Amino acid sequence: MSVLLETKQLNKTYVLGKQNELNVLKDVDLKIMRGEFVSVMGPSGSGKSTLLYNICGMDKMSEGSVLFNEKELSRLSEKELSALRLNEMGFIFQQIHLLKNLSILDNIILSGYLAHNRRRGTAKKKVANKKVVEKRAVKLMEKTGIAELAGNDISQASGGQLQRVGICRALINQPDIIFGDEPTGALNSKSSDEIMELLAGVNRGGTTVMLVTHDVKVAAKTERVLFMMDGRIVAEKHMGKYPGNSDNGDNESRRHGSQNGESIKAREERLSSWLLELGF
Repeated sequence: MSVLLETKQLNKTYVLGKQNELNVLKDVDLKIMRGEFVSVMGPSGSGKSTLLYNICGMDKMSEGSVLFNEKELSRLSEKELSALRLNEMGFIFQQIHLLKNLSILDNIILSGYLAHNRRRGTAKKKVANKKVVEKRAVKLMEKTGIAELAGNDISQASGGQLQRVGICRALINQPDIIFGDEPTGALNSKSSDEIMELLAGVNRGGTTVMLVTHDVKVAAKTERVLFMMDGRIVAEKHMGKYPGNSDNGDNESRRHGSQNGESIKAREERLSSWLLELGF
C-alpha cells in the first residue's frame, strides 16, 4: 500500500494582532495510505478541522509540507490547487452547500461538467464527456438509493437524502480521496448509520476516506483513528477494516455482527475505552 498523503512538520498559526498569535497546528507529521479509512477525533479546538483544510489546500499552512499524490501543495498556484481539488479530491460537509436553483441531479453533475470543460478537446468530445458524467451521476444515485429524486429541488429531500447527494457529488470525478468534516453531525442516528455504511462501501471500492468527527459510532467504523490535542496528533488507534453490511445477511446480523467476528458494538466499546484512557 503506497502513501497518498503525507505531512511533515505541518504548522498553522493565526496572527490575531500585535504579539498575539494562535498556534492551531503544531509540527504535525502524518501519513495516509491509499485505500485507508481514517477518522480524526479530539476535543473542540484541538485542530481537527484545521488539519483537514490545510492538507487539502483550502487553507494555507504556515510552515511545513503537505505532499499529495507526489505533489507538494505549497508549490502549487491557486489555479493548480483548485484543479487538484476538483479532479483528485472529494468533499462532504455537515452543511451540504447545494445550489437552490438546481435540481438534485444537476447539483451532482455540476463539478463533473467543470472538470471536463477545463480539459482540452473538441466541442464534440466535450459533449460526449458530459454524457459520461450524466451516466455516472445516475449510477451513483442508484447506488446510494436516491435515483427517484433526480429531478427534485433540494427542498424536496430529507437531511439524510441530501447527505447522499453530497456523497454522489464528492464521487462524481472519481477522486483519490474523500474528505469529510462532520458529515453525519446534523443527522439522526439512523441516517448517520446509513451514511457511514455508504462511505464504508466507497472505501471498500478503493477510495481513501478521511473524516473529522466527534461521534464514537462514526469513528468505530473507520480503520484508523487519530486523536488530536492542542494542535498535535498525540495518539492513534488501529481498529482494523470495518467490513460493513454485507448484501446477503439479515438485518439483525448486520446490526450486531461483522465478517471478522467482532460486533459493531464491540468496536465501539473498544474505541470508547481507548478514548477514556486519553481523557476524552
